[in-house]
Amino acid sequence: MLKSQALTSLQQRLALWFAPYRDRRMLTLLVLGFSSGLPAPLVFSNLSIWLRDVGVSRTEIGLFALAATPYAINFLWAPLVDRLQLPWFSARFGRRRGWALFTQSLLILAILLLSLTNPEKNLLMVALAVLFVTFMSATQDIVIDAYRIEVLQPHQYGAGSAAAIWGWHLGGTLVGAAGGLYLAQYFGWNVAYMVLAAGLLIGMLAVLMSPEPNCPPTAETLAEESRALAHLERWKELPVHLRRALGWIYVSLLAPFVEFTRRRGWIWILAFVFIFKLGDALLGRMSGVFYRELGFSLIEIAEVAKVYGLGANILGVLLGGVLVARIGLLKALFVSGLATAATNLTYSWLAVSGQSSLVFVVALASDNFTTGLVTVAFVAYLSSLCNSAYTATQYALLASLGNLARIWLSASSGWMVDSLDGDWAVFFVLTAIIALFGLPLLWVLMRYFPVVDERKEADGHKGVDP
Repeated sequence: MLKSQALTSLQQRLALWFAPYRDRRMLTLLVLGFSSGLPAPLVFSNLSIWLRDVGVSRTEIGLFALAATPYAINFLWAPLVDRLQLPWFSARFGRRRGWALFTQSLLILAILLLSLTNPEKNLLMVALAVLFVTFMSATQDIVIDAYRIEVLQPHQYGAGSAAAIWGWHLGGTLVGAAGGLYLAQYFGWNVAYMVLAAGLLIGMLAVLMSPEPNCPPTAETLAEESRALAHLERWKELPVHLRRALGWIYVSLLAPFVEFTRRRGWIWILAFVFIFKLGDALLGRMSGVFYRELGFSLIEIAEVAKVYGLGANILGVLLGGVLVARIGLLKALFVSGLATAATNLTYSWLAVSGQSSLVFVVALASDNFTTGLVTVAFVAYLSSLCNSAYTATQYALLASLGNLARIWLSASSGWMVDSLDGDWAVFFVLTAIIALFGLPLLWVLMRYFPVVDERKEADGHKGVDP
């Protein structure tokens, strides 16, 4: 009897913890995450392997990280996504869905163009095609992130982030990366990229079958914008069209940033976002090159690094959503950030062990598990910082800031390995140390600027009806 009662109690507790995942909106976010993740390996891990296989140097491969700069600066055109109405698309599908379909169409075209390049003959054309892919992918991310935030309530951000990240890894890790490696092994890199471009049609289907969010600006935000526009109207010496243009510029471009800088601790927040995942980025940029230099084949990488790693990552993402719900955003960030830094050391173990399949599995599984934990907490934290009037712009600003360090500074990863004379063990120890840099800033945020979910509730933040 006691065992039966204990089992029933455990089942009820688990059902309560995982209840947010039963919301049907999570399926939409899963598929949109798939669409967001699919292009990533095509310009990062798989591209690095492709370039290395045709003889491109490690330093040059590292420099290809610069072609991913649009991920770091997409906040510059995020205001257009927030405010600009697209011909036909916006009228037919709505603000968020119209932009999503528009960017996904161009992203398919960009990946097809990349599939037609030849890095052995023209590396510049590869770089330009990669830049086109990253620009459209970064724009798609603006729309998808804004949709995710607007369609959910604040208490659902942890589960929503987990669903989006699951989808991201299904698209990026399983289909784009592992599937891409299988395709490249049997049909060549060009065919692999061409086939994967068609995978984005799944994301377009999800957009067509999903509702448009209903997330109006708060009264306080509208009042602030009205005061600014009224002030401009008093400048009678300026032509009417110029006053209107200045008003649009303020509301669309300046107001999102002005609103953010009025918050307590905003400089600490930006500094933390900038450096938190730098160690991970340095590791991720060169991991594919590391596997190949150890002697692992494309199939082995696909099976271990992508398939086994995906299982561990899914578990980490699932538990990450629970961790956020149980102990809060900032505590979850601290615990998962510390764990992520520790698991970077497993790559040093692999470097010392050589071509050991067992150590390979352990390193990849542990790293992917902690990456799942930390990513859920990080995405949920960024989501909690967004005002509903400027969702796309503010989230893009925060995400871009995090990407800026990871993309620009990770471009030095190949140079770091070369400077260490190919000593991968030392390189991965350095990435573990660098991964700890953000934790002191996080402690400051926890101590002096904790997250207050009630602020979002006060904003009147609303999503669509489930």
